[in-house]
Amino acid sequence: MTTRRKFIQGAGVAGAATLAAPAVHAQSKIKWRMQTYAGPALAEHVIKPAIDSFNKVARDEMEIELFFADQLVPTGELFRAMQKGTIDAVQSDDDSMASPTEVTVFGGYFPFASRYSLDVPVLFNQYGLNEIWDAEYSKVGVKHLSAGAWDPCHFATKDPINSLADLKGKKVFTFPTAGRFLAQFGVIPVTLPWEDIEVAVQTGELDGIAWSGITEDYTVGWADVTNYFLTNNISGAWAGSFFANMDRYNELPEHLKELLKLTMDQSHYYRQWWYWGGEASLRVDGTKMKLTSIPDAEWQTVEDAAVKFWDEIAAESETKKKVVDIFKKYNADMTKAGRPYRYS
Repeated sequence: MTTRRKFIQGAGVAGAATLAAPAVHAQSKIKWRMQTYAGPALAEHVIKPAIDSFNKVARDEMEIELFFADQLVPTGELFRAMQKGTIDAVQSDDDSMASPTEVTVFGGYFPFASRYSLDVPVLFNQYGLNEIWDAEYSKVGVKHLSAGAWDPCHFATKDPINSLADLKGKKVFTFPTAGRFLAQFGVIPVTLPWEDIEVAVQTGELDGIAWSGITEDYTVGWADVTNYFLTNNISGAWAGSFFANMDRYNELPEHLKELLKLTMDQSHYYRQWWYWGGEASLRVDGTKMKLTSIPDAEWQTVEDAAVKFWDEIAAESETKKKVVDIFKKYNADMTKAGRPYRYS
């Protein structure tokens, strides 16, 4: 029979043992800082839904804090900041963030490398670009996570563009490689912080923008300061990617790596239909910009120049030649496949 005294003595021993045992702490939440190339209005579509979804599912295990264009560092310094670990991850194209790799020139809008948005994921997932990007970024301590397509590259201008001659002398905000290509047609490429573009058009510092399709023109406010939209484009889809600091990525448990992949894939899917539908509906129903076109026969001059430009880039290095060869094979395959893959 247990006496009250013995029970109290036993409880005291048990309590002391409990106090002496080491405390067990839950693993602290992993926190990443990611910066996108996009300003707040555009980020609402091109990345924020994916990050919100990731954080919701990851719950107490991990949180990605999202920052918009130039919020932590200028876009042109994104690569270095990520490489050093100042920020953990980036959504951008290679060209804009000035990554020191052999594939940088192909990020963003490489002239006529794609005709449609689906070309980009096929090039990466079925034609070997993923492996090349992975190898190039691994050399510099950055993990290339996933590539996807955005919108096509059109001109939004204050004055109408109806011929190649109308492009001469136009000061245009565009991507580095696109600007290098367009300069031969008299375009003057201008680089400015993303958030300054709208005011620069209003003040005359810029004559136009070759940075997006019509969906972004309306979404970010550029349709409010430009009057015309040129239906000819120099690329069917912007090629952008998600990147991460290699050490921070390697620290993640496998299930969080998989969750990151799933939410990036969802982001790519969202943009496929958002841009595809938006480009068409705003051409048909948009009221802010008048559509103009350069005749096909004249525009062929630009397409022919792109082929020469590809060869110039290919001559710069073995890796660049490998990428250009993939572009050539892919586009030849699409032409042979015929409609609906290519109509001409």
